Amino acid sequence: MGDPRRQKKKYVTPKRPFDSERFESELQLIGSYGLRNKKELWKHRTELSRYRRQARNLLALTAEERATLERELVDKLVRLGILTGEPTLDSVLDLTLEDLLERRIQTIVFRKGMASSTYHARQLVTHGHIALDGAKVSAPSRLITLDEEQRMAYVGKSPLNDESHPARIAASAAAQRIASEAVAAVEEADLDVGAAEGQETKTNQNKGQD
Repeated sequence: MGDPRRQKKKYVTPKRPFDSERFESELQLIGSYGLRNKKELWKHRTELSRYRRQARNLLALTAEERATLERELVDKLVRLGILTGEPTLDSVLDLTLEDLLERRIQTIVFRKGMASSTYHARQLVTHGHIALDGAKVSAPSRLITLDEEQRMAYVGKSPLNDESHPARIAASAAAQRIASEAVAAVEEADLDVGAAEGQETKTNQNKGQD
């Protein structure tokens, strides 16, 4: 048993300390998900690496040897909402860092329209305004299962239970804006597909005339 005062580091630092492409991608993720610093990002990256390493080790075994361990790993990731559909070990190898970041309670609070931004969501969690099954949660990096996501709410004594609270109004407006942007993006994608199909049809007609 190790000394409780000397906890082990829970993340692995990048092998290349100075990499401009990595710097840029990390800053984008920190800004998009409202992370405090790169250590939080590296913790989730290390966790992802552990899942992928487990999958690679299991793939090296025979189907009979890995059956139970494979089901345990896949079921865990499905409960967390990281894997969907009919996942396999190959699906675990295809996971990205964003798949884990989307399951943070901080991100989910924002996605559910309980906060106006990811940074606002972090503030609500750390200040004790978010509850899970009635119990206060204060760790924004906690990964939430699909069942737990349905049981999230504001703490009973939180002033945010009042729908007229300015923060609730701002969160509602942000949710409506995001929904409208998503609809606009889908419509724009449909228009692009229609234009491409029309151009292809026109090209085929011209070839037929030639």
